Amino acid sequence: MRTEQSRNATGRPRGFDAEEALEKAMLVFWEHGYEGASLATLTRAMGISTTSMYAAFGNKEELFRKALERYTEGPGGYLARALKEPTAREVATAILAGTVRTTTRPSPPRGCLGVQGALSTSDAGQGVRDLLAAWRNDGCGSVRERFERAVAEGDLPPGADPALLARYVTTLAFGIAVQAASGIGRDELQAMADAALRTWPLT
Repeated sequence: MRTEQSRNATGRPRGFDAEEALEKAMLVFWEHGYEGASLATLTRAMGISTTSMYAAFGNKEELFRKALERYTEGPGGYLARALKEPTAREVATAILAGTVRTTTRPSPPRGCLGVQGALSTSDAGQGVRDLLAAWRNDGCGSVRERFERAVAEGDLPPGADPALLARYVTTLAFGIAVQAASGIGRDELQAMADAALRTWPLT
């Protein structure tokens, strides 16, 4: 088990599992958003002092960046796996199914950290808002590149617009995340995703 050594508020050395603490911070940000997650809430969930948090992870924004990386590799890892599917339709299907599955967890938090983490912020949170906008655009760009390959391979018809299709799929995925956060159930969201793919371009 990897641990980080730091000091607690009274100056005594303290060891803690940095990976476990980061996992807990990710869940707090996921549930409350960047600005809604106070330092007190974060450190209480992580089981460490504010001094230890700064020593191990930097400031709150740096902690959020690390939490987003963990989210991307963990709960959000379905996107990278979906891009490896053999056809464009299967890619789109896997993206939407992964979104539905991840955003409708049986226990909180619901929704998507990358969508709801900082839709609106004060000036102090602008860096995180820009970070998440770039995160969403990067995801869309990866899907576009995969669909461009599908056109080149003849999997998508020559007239298909990879950029438009990528924006269509990712916008639907982001919408699913918002609906899931508001309490819409998994079955209803999956039915919506299935309906959207019935018009998928055919070769």
